[in-house]
Amino acid sequence: MDSNHILKETVSKKGLIFYYSGSGNTKLACEYISQNVHNIQLELCNIVKINEIPDLDLYDFIGFATFTDFFGQPFLFKDFINKLPIQKEKMAFILITHGSGMFGNALRHLSKRVRKRGFKVITGFALLTPESYPPANVRGIGDVNNPKEKHMERFDNFISDLSEDLNNYFRNGGEIRKRSINTGLFNTLIGFTIGNLMHSSTRARKDMGEKFVDETLCKECGRCAKGCPYDAITLNPKPQFDMTKCYGCWYCYNHCPEKAIYTEKFRGVGHYPRPNDQLREKLIVS
Repeated sequence: MDSNHILKETVSKKGLIFYYSGSGNTKLACEYISQNVHNIQLELCNIVKINEIPDLDLYDFIGFATFTDFFGQPFLFKDFINKLPIQKEKMAFILITHGSGMFGNALRHLSKRVRKRGFKVITGFALLTPESYPPANVRGIGDVNNPKEKHMERFDNFISDLSEDLNNYFRNGGEIRKRSINTGLFNTLIGFTIGNLMHSSTRARKDMGEKFVDETLCKECGRCAKGCPYDAITLNPKPQFDMTKCYGCWYCYNHCPEKAIYTEKFRGVGHYPRPNDQLREKLIVS
């Protein structure tokens, strides 16, 4: 019996990644991780599309992945984590995606929130991607060619380390090595100054402001209402917005195929409805 066969028999573990992805960047990153963690089955779970929380006892470790929202996590993702049953040191890793190059304390805050639910966070990573936030795109913030070669090398190293640590742990048992979650001095400083002032559960909503519909463009396809993660849109037959439910995720703006949805500041510009071609090539899934 060769060593590869022995490894497959020994390491037959299963993990689950909970993810929230507005325009697909985070989902693509999770798919890339699942394809490159060796000898372990990784399932993906879109938190927007589940009616009930899966039985976490069926999984040996859990991943948490989301995009950043004003140097923090989107309200939907925070609310989801807070509803998870308390665990007893179940292993977990975390991932955030960001487009501006600055993510403040978002990674640390996510780690803290996950640990409060009883998970043991062993590692985490912040992946630089193309910007999906329309106001940032309009202002020229971010780079459509992200992640660059050096960023992909770091991401690959993160996945390789995660794969090695998990496989060694499941083969040999004992204490798993906990790797430091490096945010860098700049992001730490940003997090403790601007980040803490900017981030709140309603900051994105206020930043987006009131939404409108160009009825001459709207085809009443219903994509905005169907895809809104906060159920803040009804059709009558044109879209109507409930600002008490909206948290400014820009899903409706980004995904309207006719670009009929607009705000007081932005109209017909800065859209990012899906991962761009170069990102899909870098995170290609076989």
